[in-house]
Amino acid sequence: MGCTHNCETCGENCASKGENTIPKEALNAHSSVKKVIGVVSGKGGVGKSLVTSAMAVMMNRRGYKSAVLDADITGPSIPKAFGLTDKCQGSEFGILPVTTKTGIDVVSINLLLENETDPVVWRGPVIAGTVKQFWTEVVWNDVDFMFIDMPPGTGDVPLTVFQSLPIDGIIVVASVQELVGMIVEKAAKMAKLMNVPIIGLVENMSYFKCPDCGKEHKIFGDSHIEEIAAKYGTQVLAKLPIDPDLAKCTDTGTMELFVGDYFEAAADAVEKI
Repeated sequence: MGCTHNCETCGENCASKGENTIPKEALNAHSSVKKVIGVVSGKGGVGKSLVTSAMAVMMNRRGYKSAVLDADITGPSIPKAFGLTDKCQGSEFGILPVTTKTGIDVVSINLLLENETDPVVWRGPVIAGTVKQFWTEVVWNDVDFMFIDMPPGTGDVPLTVFQSLPIDGIIVVASVQELVGMIVEKAAKMAKLMNVPIIGLVENMSYFKCPDCGKEHKIFGDSHIEEIAAKYGTQVLAKLPIDPDLAKCTDTGTMELFVGDYFEAAADAVEKI
């Protein structure tokens, strides 16, 4: 009932949808990408870009070639996290990503704009089309793990990525508040509708550890992330503290220098895919 017969803009998982399965977008002929991991959140400001950049760094440290496709077209944060100021260049084979100091390939709209503070005032279909172009027209050279930093919510871009790109799994990022717990379930339900595996959940701003006494303080209240993980048959990959040093790394463009074992379990889970 109410079907528009356009499966590309539909999040329902009905029987007829299988008959009209949207083909995945073809990767650039000169590219090679083995595994694609989406990093999603139900709302903004929960640290999704932090987790995306940190995961790319973790897999790079483990000897894998990692890359980041910044699909948050209207609010790109990835170049800032890595301190990137160079612009993407073109060749006869396609768009060339910008490479960080430790060898992580990155493509973001801010690496294509003349001025990084210029706003992207585009309609949803144009934004979704740009994300597809980042997959089809960029030369991704021998990438083992690509992390896609998606905009918050369950709108055009997440739907486009889930339907058009070969996603091997997603990491859902959340914070502690009850409201966010409800929104996390929206993201998890969308993944289930689209038949995309959930690798696990990451809770950000979970607690603050006093540098003087070592006591942990739950500033935003008690966590309920385990309950949500159990409900969807997945696991909690990390509970990130409020860490000024980690935040400083993203603000100063030195994400590749962060210190800590916060993401080890998440990297283990991704490595097993």
